[in-house]
Amino acid sequence: MSEHGIDLNCDMGESYGAWNMGQDALVMPWITSANIACGFHAGDFSTMRQTVLLAKTHNVAIGAHVALPDLQGFGRRELRLTPDEAYALTLYQIGALAAFTRAAGTRVGHVKPHGALYNMAAKDPALAAAIARAVRDFDAELILVGLAGSALPQAGASLGLRVAHEAFADRRYAAHGSLIPRHEDGAVISDIETAVAQAVKIATKGKVDIATGGMLQLRADTICVHGDRADAAQFAQRLRMALEAAGLNVRALRNA
Repeated sequence: MSEHGIDLNCDMGESYGAWNMGQDALVMPWITSANIACGFHAGDFSTMRQTVLLAKTHNVAIGAHVALPDLQGFGRRELRLTPDEAYALTLYQIGALAAFTRAAGTRVGHVKPHGALYNMAAKDPALAAAIARAVRDFDAELILVGLAGSALPQAGASLGLRVAHEAFADRRYAAHGSLIPRHEDGAVISDIETAVAQAVKIATKGKVDIATGGMLQLRADTICVHGDRADAAQFAQRLRMALEAAGLNVRALRNA
């Protein structure tokens, strides 16, 4: 990835039936990549189609946001599964989203696991390898997105995939590079300016402050904007402007 470029990604398409989630239409103009839920943790067929069309309208790169089959838990509960099951559920969800992108005259460009699957794949090499194989077998040109420095981008790179190391603007980090679990106090940075400052530091200096004190070296090709924040649109706009003001080329992974 370019030394002076950064991607801004957001998890989107997470509404389901009559339940509305996120501020997709307001956030989309400020990001460069959208990770679209594929129906396992959130999203449904109508929402997937609408979100693909919205992303296409704003020239935002489209990615499959694959997850554990856990609608009630929003994909944030760890479920036991074998590498073969991880392979199959990843392939299934990419294929579902690809049907909508094909119909819209666009394409899936990247894959990013969600929630518990994301965190499990960051630590479990066998699970990471299964997800990476599914991505490669569907389309070896896809970009695999995972927690910076973790097992998932390592598994993708070992199979010859393009990978993107991801950092988070509004999450606190532990000393070993993992995210502080959401249920712990202070795990999520609610103040916009504090989160923006962390993102700019990551993008320009490759460093992040850790919760216990000190700093951690951190590679970042893409930064996540959480679309389920109450102030998501304001946050996305402020972050985009701050990164550009810092001299960074904010662009999609496909353009890196």
